[in-house]
Amino acid sequence: MNFDFTEDQQSLRDAVARWVDKGFSFERRHRIAKNGGRTRDVYRELAELGLTGLAVDADHGGMGFGAVEAMVVMEELGRGLVNAPYAQGALIAPALLADAPADMKQAWLPKIADGSALVVLAHQERAARYRLDVVNTRAKEASDGWTLDGAKSVVPAGDEADAFIVPAMHAGKLSLFLVARDADGVKLRAYPTQDGARAAELTLQSTPATLILHDGLAHLERAVDIGIAALAAEGVGAMEKLLALTVEYMNTRKQFGVPIATFQALRHRVADCKMQLELARSMSYFASLKLGEEPAARRHAIAQAKVQLGNSTRFVGQQCIQLHGGIGVTDEYIGSHYFKRLTCMELSFGDTLHHLGVVSEGMKDTAGVFA
Repeated sequence: MNFDFTEDQQSLRDAVARWVDKGFSFERRHRIAKNGGRTRDVYRELAELGLTGLAVDADHGGMGFGAVEAMVVMEELGRGLVNAPYAQGALIAPALLADAPADMKQAWLPKIADGSALVVLAHQERAARYRLDVVNTRAKEASDGWTLDGAKSVVPAGDEADAFIVPAMHAGKLSLFLVARDADGVKLRAYPTQDGARAAELTLQSTPATLILHDGLAHLERAVDIGIAALAAEGVGAMEKLLALTVEYMNTRKQFGVPIATFQALRHRVADCKMQLELARSMSYFASLKLGEEPAARRHAIAQAKVQLGNSTRFVGQQCIQLHGGIGVTDEYIGSHYFKRLTCMELSFGDTLHHLGVVSEGMKDTAGVFA
């Protein structure tokens, strides 16, 4: 199997890497995080590069690229520790709106493609425990449309978004709705997150909403799988950079008059980190390539990738911090910010234990010595 990237994909990677190097320094990121994590300006800069139209079809002003191009972009954003809600606004939202009514697609997809609108998925609920089919938000049909009642938690960039895609139950089925941020009954409580980004608690009280589609659980699952694949690629980029920073530090930090990189025990730790990084990279490729498969195979592959991502991010993050020593946990040092981002990744779209359960459930028919 050929895993080489095409010239267009490599050019895309180079363009994002150049922007990260020139336009998103650690000092800028640190300043944004200290001021509460608002990154709409950063998102606009990504739009100027054309990246917000990556997954939008050409008929609505986008480029219509696929999962591999998205993976390439996310790797570079992860390497640069960019804390803008790119995956949520430019990858997940277009996937959910792809099957919306024509007038809704025409109203929102061009604005998503040019970056003038940020639409994010608001699906997490306190009682769900990562299960997408557990939804307490309720939809009611009225003569003039729909209204929603419920609450969503940890909505990415909630107070910066222009609209939310909200799963809600109606007639025993999960349906997807679009809710404008300025709609009646919308209440937001925003806060910074540990990784320097921003989220919000969203409350809906008889809030007007527009129906995207009925019976939308399968569409929601696919959108979340797209988010997990993007997260895996971002994690690979972040781990790769953190490991490079650690090796650089080991080559300059001296103990007993020699660089600590000469100590065999520490070199073995670096080798173990490199192995975990490559395991995560292979599963990131696997996840992106499986996004086009039928649902059962796709969900199983994505869960496998998320388990490996969780194991790798935890191991690489902890080991690199240990190899740095005390400086590794200081707020002024970039390594600590990579560690915090990797930790938050492990909890996003379901933690490692949750996805280990999904993987195990998918192996019931083949596991065991008598299979």
